[in-house]
Amino acid sequence: MHYLRRAQHIRPQPAYPGHSKAFRRSSLIDASTGSVHMGVGLCELGSRGRIDTHLHSFEESFYVLEGEPVLILDGRACPLSPGACGLIPVGVEHAWQGPARGSAKWIDMMAPQPRAKLDEDTFFLGPAARYTTQPLDIRDPRSRHFFRMDNDDIVVDKLKLGSRADAPKVSASMNTALLAYSGIALKMLVDQRLDAQLHAMFMVEYQPGGVAHPHDHPMEESYLIMDGEVDAVADGKRYSLRKGDVFWTGVGSVHAFYNTSKGTVRWLETQSPPLPARHGYRFNRDWDYLREKLAATRKAGRAKRA
Repeated sequence: MHYLRRAQHIRPQPAYPGHSKAFRRSSLIDASTGSVHMGVGLCELGSRGRIDTHLHSFEESFYVLEGEPVLILDGRACPLSPGACGLIPVGVEHAWQGPARGSAKWIDMMAPQPRAKLDEDTFFLGPAARYTTQPLDIRDPRSRHFFRMDNDDIVVDKLKLGSRADAPKVSASMNTALLAYSGIALKMLVDQRLDAQLHAMFMVEYQPGGVAHPHDHPMEESYLIMDGEVDAVADGKRYSLRKGDVFWTGVGSVHAFYNTSKGTVRWLETQSPPLPARHGYRFNRDWDYLREKLAATRKAGRAKRA
């Protein structure tokens, strides 16, 4: 099973009535789209808007697309900017404030999937207490639930040289490494490093000619196209995905991606449940190869007996 929503059909509507001001959200992936593991949405918060203090029985991650919202989490208020992302753990109180000017947009990802009735898994505690903002400092070990991605973080050539000890980045390690393969670059954003237990969020970029051959997973995936254009195949159907489109593949949905354009394509991806340590990818070509190999072995055996 898979699902596609075009950018022009995404229309955020007022959300959290009675507990927010100037807040709108469009549910992109949920039970109505076939998902059983995740809830993904596009959020908008207007100038001087707010979402009151609340907590969830699910974990939530976010990635800021536009503007500078303020997230009040665990007693700290951090102004965020595009590229900022992070995790709101299960049961942790938090609130949002809109930017002083303009509006802010972000993607939220929730796992396990929120229940149909809001009051069954989201609990509001009233307006946020007075707070003083503190700049987001991802080098500070206390910012354990936050990260920020800059454009250069996913460009392989920019990472060939070592960073300074005082560089404004988290310390480079295998946990923060950029994974590059088959014309594809993958940068983890939210995973166990930020204490996510039930899902993962990461950025993917395909170079021209980049390809992921047909495969499926024991988990669901969503994809928000950030830039460029890519051909996607799911369950035998082919689509051309463009900026702003949202795509989703369910457990067992055979899918593939091909960058046939002359430019790069980038998307924000989520997975739930998280990728297992083994057998997270099942590539058709590997099992097709085994089928052909076994058929050849049987044929050779018959010829030998004849």
